[in-house]
Amino acid sequence: QVQLVESGGGLVQAGGSLELSCAVSGSIFSINAMGWYRQAPGKQRELVAKITSYGMTHYADSVKGRFTISRDNGKNTVYLQMNSLKPEDSAVYYCTVRVDYVDYWGQGTQVTVSS
Repeated sequence: QVQLVESGGGLVQAGGSLELSCAVSGSIFSINAMGWYRQAPGKQRELVAKITSYGMTHYADSVKGRFTISRDNGKNTVYLQMNSLKPEDSAVYYCTVRVDYVDYWGQGTQVTVSS
């Protein structure tokens, strides 16, 4: 079974940076896409960034220019570099991967940005 393990969350001051990582393991023939979602208390879950198998990326307008999604196919790992963090970025961040058109989710990692 496909499993995702996230790491890299934590507490950072506004303007700081964090890098999240998500390692995917299990029976994988083809990864269609990988991405990051986040959900803050009282807020809807939102897509932060995604990257397709052929390298196309998409970002939420709120993070464009600040966040960068990347992947290491050899390690089956996706990263989210977060720069110029703002308090409104505080949320639980969830990694997701689409394997053979089935979505799998990580356990979530807390990102807290203090003002």
